[in-house]
Amino acid sequence: MSQNSIQYNDFSCKTCLYNLTFQNNENTLRLFHFSLFFIIRRPLEGKSIHKPKAKQLKMPPSSAAPVSSAKGALNFNLPGINKGSNVVTIDVGGQFFQTTKLTLSLAGPKSLLSQLAESTQIGPRFIDRDPELFSVLLSLLRTGNLPSKAKAFDIEDLIAESKFYNIESLLINSLSNPSQFEAFNLEKSLVLPLNGRDSPSAITTTPFGTLHVSHGSKITSFDWALRKKTTILTHFSAIDSLLGITPNLAAAGATDFSGLQLLDLQKGIVRDTLNWENATKSGSTVQAIGSSPEYLFTSFESSRRNSNSIMVYDLQTFSPVTEIGHYEIYGADLYSAIPTTKLKWVESYGMLMASGSHGGPSGVIGNVRLWDIRSGNVVWELKEEVDCFSDITVSDNLSAVFKVGVNSGEVWYIDLRKLRNESDGSNPWICLGDERKVKNVKKEGFGCKIEEHGNQLFCTKGSDIELWSEVMMGKQTKSEEGLRERVFRKNLMGRVKDDGSSKITNLGFEGNKMFLSRKDQQSVEVWQSSAKGV
Repeated sequence: MSQNSIQYNDFSCKTCLYNLTFQNNENTLRLFHFSLFFIIRRPLEGKSIHKPKAKQLKMPPSSAAPVSSAKGALNFNLPGINKGSNVVTIDVGGQFFQTTKLTLSLAGPKSLLSQLAESTQIGPRFIDRDPELFSVLLSLLRTGNLPSKAKAFDIEDLIAESKFYNIESLLINSLSNPSQFEAFNLEKSLVLPLNGRDSPSAITTTPFGTLHVSHGSKITSFDWALRKKTTILTHFSAIDSLLGITPNLAAAGATDFSGLQLLDLQKGIVRDTLNWENATKSGSTVQAIGSSPEYLFTSFESSRRNSNSIMVYDLQTFSPVTEIGHYEIYGADLYSAIPTTKLKWVESYGMLMASGSHGGPSGVIGNVRLWDIRSGNVVWELKEEVDCFSDITVSDNLSAVFKVGVNSGEVWYIDLRKLRNESDGSNPWICLGDERKVKNVKKEGFGCKIEEHGNQLFCTKGSDIELWSEVMMGKQTKSEEGLRERVFRKNLMGRVKDDGSSKITNLGFEGNKMFLSRKDQQSVEVWQSSAKGV
């Protein structure tokens, strides 16, 4: 051993990417110089320490590679290190992670992680954040879903961390992923209380995972984690139609109040009011609201109830685009007097379904129309007289229109692939239940709700929910159009009848969750699939 050397206990050397590290379990002192650092061990007792000259410093034999100096710069010639490599090493809170530039780019161009992927920095990128939370978010980038270990963390911590990396939208999409919606595995997981004494009149969700509920003159909004809620007061005495546009913006209307209001749910103010200018220059009340990715649809009826129309607005600017379905009521034409009370966009067909019904001394009548909003023409129309719908919906995935009959209480459907105008007055509906109940005068379907989500159909019957699914049979006959005959099967969800629950009044869906409200209950139930992740 030379005069300027130091004798060490258990001396070792390890290389870590661009760093040379001397390690020991003893007390240490670290000297940093660029990406090169040494760990100097405590010497053996009784030995004097002499500071070695820099030029005489020799690396231990176990060192992976030499370090040379040229013109005052440090040059690294570590084996296996490729400056053009697709692999990125990130130091998060002292813990190293390795991933690819492609994985980081999935975070989006505005994300910090995407910026790290494009960085030309030599050596590990350092982020002073929690490494365990980062591990969860990195798994989200790799697979598109949260790992099961995410359940160990508070959802608010995940939210805060996703906001830091600017990948909150990816986290929201994962939590509300429709692929995790298992209709046969739904369980009531949460009850969301509402302020006041009013029961919910409308439930709406947004693609961002937020939930908006109207009750009385108030609107209560829940964030996508269903942890925080805000309530605002509106000008309405009661809200009949509600549509969530963004987490902080909703369209609301009532059948006894003129105009469609665009409400800022964060500030509690009316951002704008949209009105329909009818021929009588009277007020225009809102009967229904719907939307597509580009447009906002609103069904108006004049305050004098002698005209009605559907207005189409741009969903970004809310400026009027066109008007369809304008009807002035003359004489005894009852069908033109029925305003549209439900609007639903059919994406794959590029059409708008508009339906409405009216009850009178002779029973309930209604109409269903499919509109081409580009031409303003009706593509298909059906007048309802026998067992008119209590509620109606259209499923893009199942390519069918579904209704629950007001008299029979049974579910019926029309295949969109076989759609044609029945000039001979025949009934195009196919009954999925007992067709003999059509002549029922008890109106078993009154108040029933029917909605679709994914590949399933949900129909409320009092406090129960019927779940309808299409079944693929081994051998199936084909119709005249060459299409296979369709078979649907019914199942009951849960055991809600056993606990004496109240009648279901509203249904809503978003991602892997189902929301419902009940009569005289000041709350919203959350039903969720027992799927992987949070």
